[in-house]
Amino acid sequence: MRALALPRHALALGLVAGALALPAVATPPLPALDIDVGQTSVSGISSGGFMTVQFQVVHSSIVKGAGVIAGGPYDCSQGEVMRAVAQCSCTGEPAVSCKVTPTSANAPALAAEARARADKGLIDPTDNLARQRILTISGAKDTLVPPAIADQLSAFYAALGVPAANLSAVRLPDAGHTMPTSGYGLACDKETEPYIGKCGYDSAGQILGWIYGPLKPPGDKPAGRFVEFDQGTYLPRDGGIAFGWSTGLDRTGWAYVPDSCARGEKCRVHIALHGCKQGQSYLPLRRPPGGGLYNGTLFVKNTGYDRWADNNHIVVLYPQAVSIPFRNPNGCWDWWGYTGDDYATRKGVQIRTLRAMVDGLAAGAR
Repeated sequence: MRALALPRHALALGLVAGALALPAVATPPLPALDIDVGQTSVSGISSGGFMTVQFQVVHSSIVKGAGVIAGGPYDCSQGEVMRAVAQCSCTGEPAVSCKVTPTSANAPALAAEARARADKGLIDPTDNLARQRILTISGAKDTLVPPAIADQLSAFYAALGVPAANLSAVRLPDAGHTMPTSGYGLACDKETEPYIGKCGYDSAGQILGWIYGPLKPPGDKPAGRFVEFDQGTYLPRDGGIAFGWSTGLDRTGWAYVPDSCARGEKCRVHIALHGCKQGQSYLPLRRPPGGGLYNGTLFVKNTGYDRWADNNHIVVLYPQAVSIPFRNPNGCWDWWGYTGDDYATRKGVQIRTLRAMVDGLAAGAR
């Protein structure tokens, strides 16, 4: 999941992905449900892990907890692509040498910057993080976002007052750069598309259980339904923003809605963010499992979140990023500034859109 794709082969791949983007489809907005916004949680892998931390910090007043898989501290890149690919990850290789060290992210400085932004009203007060429940997952064999970055993420949280009892840092000895699942995907140590690995570890269940406490066991099969929705409904309307070049957001996203939530029972939302090369419109080099040209719902339906949703009153939101030729060819979430300088604040287009999705789901709250 070489996130920033500076090498030529990655740029070429981005051009292909952009040229063959899925056609627009008419889809409805998210359903308006009885959602407790204060019980919102978020998780993600790789670029989705970095975006998880950004959303968690920016909107800490509504976030109950987070799960970060192969991600790093808030605004680790500081808006510099070279820092992102060399000091916060090793995703620039072989064109850019990896310079990740135990202190390359400079967690204390990032924590201080977060406090300064909170003082300016650009993000929620950082004191909110102390009440959150956070699970981080890293692979001991991850060569793209090495374990040293996960360690510095823990240091970032500690610097902002997250109690040790609220933070669980898991390191899987046989995992590479992958989304660990109980039994779906490639071998756990593989670092290739679709970056989902059968590791004997249920990331979704572990994350949701850590955040919300003991969960009711899942049923034999999902009883709710997957809903495709129009992401454009939730874009900011103050700048004539369109898809693709300016937002990095696909035209549609997905949600899993348990029947209990659809019937009007009180529920909560978990945002599950895919990583680079995992979005629905991404065109992989090899035909994805299950056939087709694009990834489609590969991440949405095979990472395990839906299994836990039905019996635990959780709506799972799967927003979708999209490839942008030259700027974001691998369809990553913005953690280095390709959508603008405010990407890691409440003004950032992707963060604003994600928050609007949560509010849209909660429009039926009583």
